[in-house]
Amino acid sequence: MLSTVLQQIINGLTVGGIYALIALGYTMVYGVLRLINFAHGDLCIFGAYIGLVALGSGAGSGQGHLLLVGAAFILAAAVVAVAGLVLEFTAYRPLRKADRLAAVVSALGASLFIENGIMLIWGPQLQVFPSNLLPAVHWTFGGARIDLVQVLILLGSILLMGLLYWFVHHTRYGTAMRATASDQDAARLMGISVNRVIASVFVIGPAIGAVGGLFIGLYYRQVYFTMGWTYGLNAFIAAIIGGIGNIPGAMLGGVLLGLFNAFAAGFISSSWQQAITFGLLIGILLVRPTGLLGERVAEKV
Repeated sequence: MLSTVLQQIINGLTVGGIYALIALGYTMVYGVLRLINFAHGDLCIFGAYIGLVALGSGAGSGQGHLLLVGAAFILAAAVVAVAGLVLEFTAYRPLRKADRLAAVVSALGASLFIENGIMLIWGPQLQVFPSNLLPAVHWTFGGARIDLVQVLILLGSILLMGLLYWFVHHTRYGTAMRATASDQDAARLMGISVNRVIASVFVIGPAIGAVGGLFIGLYYRQVYFTMGWTYGLNAFIAAIIGGIGNIPGAMLGGVLLGLFNAFAAGFISSSWQQAITFGLLIGILLVRPTGLLGERVAEKV
């Protein structure tokens, strides 16, 4: 029993780290624009496909390729960061002063465009990741097993989340981002380029999400063009649970959701995962309507 609990904790933290990385993109955009980027999940999975292209050259050699994997992460993050910037310029910036509904429709259209673009380029079938990319190493303690890919996901997630938190709270540009999120008009009066800050959010969020998307591919060894909706929805729920617009909240929400999903799959049934996910969301919102770490904000009218 103890070994099963430990195993589900490991699995939950692994998936929770991925959710947290993707949730950061939702919470950053909402924090600055009070808008949900519904195309974010598809951008993350696009990163997995870009990483797969880079990793394809390592198939069939029979050895692990840590340098190749590292290069794939850099390439995926860079390409998706550019895609996020293009998305901001084409789908969001022209509608920034329009009705909120117009921006939502534009975001949904961008999501479908990315999803179908992936299908046209790579096809509708599952894309399988090479199985020999990482050394077949695992550790066992307390009857639970942790693989090398899980260690990489855990360490990578912690590192990226820590770096983002440090950047936002301990750099001048991070201060500008927080000022813009608090009051765009006041930020402009202080000489902050609001457009540049918003553009940077659409670069940083998708870049981190692309790492999460590639982690999905490495962990499950496969990727599918509609996975952006599945993981994007779960990450969005994680952001709401933690308090959307709050970066530590997105991290906490991702980890909690990953643990709940793991225990649901391990002790109940994997078919109940989504129901338990929404049950957790509803339960937390009933107690804390703004999420676990969210704060009630008064809007100007």
